[in-house]
Amino acid sequence: MKVLLLEDIYKLGRAGDVKKVAPGYARNYLMPQGMAVLATPGAVKQSGRIKKQGEVIRAKVNQELGGVAEQLAGKRFTFAAKASETRRLYGSINTQMIAEIVSEEIGVTVLAKQIESQPLRMIGKYDIAVRLTIDLIPEIEIIVHREGESPESALEEEEKEALMAEEALAEFLEEESAEADAEDADADQEPIAEAEAEYASTDDEPTTEEDVEEQDEEAAAEETA
Repeated sequence: MKVLLLEDIYKLGRAGDVKKVAPGYARNYLMPQGMAVLATPGAVKQSGRIKKQGEVIRAKVNQELGGVAEQLAGKRFTFAAKASETRRLYGSINTQMIAEIVSEEIGVTVLAKQIESQPLRMIGKYDIAVRLTIDLIPEIEIIVHREGESPESALEEEEKEALMAEEALAEFLEEESAEADAEDADADQEPIAEAEAEYASTDDEPTTEEDVEEQDEEAAAEETA
């Protein structure tokens, strides 16, 4: 179904846009939250006015949060967690935890729904978007490391595992290439072997000088007769 957006909605559109969405999404979320209305002919006539209002609000909010976006861009946040030898966490780092540490750092409330991330379940580095507005989406760096160890240790573990994975892949590809070369060599030899076998099994083909002389004598006898 088609709806008219009353405000900016991330990954969907801006205020005043007419968008086609799933009926359930419209009826259960967008319309009850006052984010959109059914795109009737009467409502669509108001789209121009809604767009202008949206532009004014957007410009104001972007101006207010522009400095926050600059402050966050590329900023690193760290989490210490318990993890197994395979780097898997005993638990996870969720969006609420990330939102809290970001809000504390910048002094502006950031909601969990503004953090574009799945729960983090492994030791390592993650680049995560923070959706301040539809236009301001800075990326932050999250480092999840073992309790009692430095954040840098998590990067070292991740790099080591990536290197091991690359080496394993290279070894696998090398084995595959060797097997393919062997198969190609066998395939090249098959026609030769077949030809030799066919030649060896042909009765009327001479194989020695005696055979040639015998055939010449037989041919001469037939001509005399």
